[in-house]
Amino acid sequence: MPGVTTVLGLLNKPALVPWANRLGLEGIDAAKYRDNRGEIGTLAHELIMGDLLGVPCDTSEYSRQQIDAAGHSFAFYQDWCKGKILEPIILEFPMVSEKYRYGGTLDYYGKVNNVVTLLDYKTGGVWTECYLQVSAYFNLLVENGFEPPEKITILSIPRDSGEQFQEIRFTNYKKGFQAFLLLRELYDLLKEF
Repeated sequence: MPGVTTVLGLLNKPALVPWANRLGLEGIDAAKYRDNRGEIGTLAHELIMGDLLGVPCDTSEYSRQQIDAAGHSFAFYQDWCKGKILEPIILEFPMVSEKYRYGGTLDYYGKVNNVVTLLDYKTGGVWTECYLQVSAYFNLLVENGFEPPEKITILSIPRDSGEQFQEIRFTNYKKGFQAFLLLRELYDLLKEF
């Protein structure tokens, strides 16, 4: 049974080729750069989860540059939290859709200022697949007996000064899930070749 991100991997990402080309022209190894940015995003995510769970985050496997960049991201998250009451119900919770045969692990489901919210953290910007991803998570929650979220929020959290913080409220989850299901069907069809 594939995961949500595996299914979404079928989407074309037209911005990646020009991005990698630009890095190459600047003498930067795109794969190493991407991997480093991914590590920063992973650590930022771990810092957020640690904060929500009230446990310290182990940073021993990360470089000083990665720790500093993830700390930058975490500071934006903390600013967003100011004046909000977060009451997590589930965090980093893996679920499976028996009906549509896929799995996924959502970041946060709980209350934000007393509103039942599905919250997703992104450090690489928000692209089309992010909307399909939260739509698939919405379905996982409902299919697994959780109260449907009243609000879906995606936080685009910067890793450096070249990126901007965004709080995006997403409401078109029905269309997003419809698109996800088409990709899910395509995923199975492509396995036949």
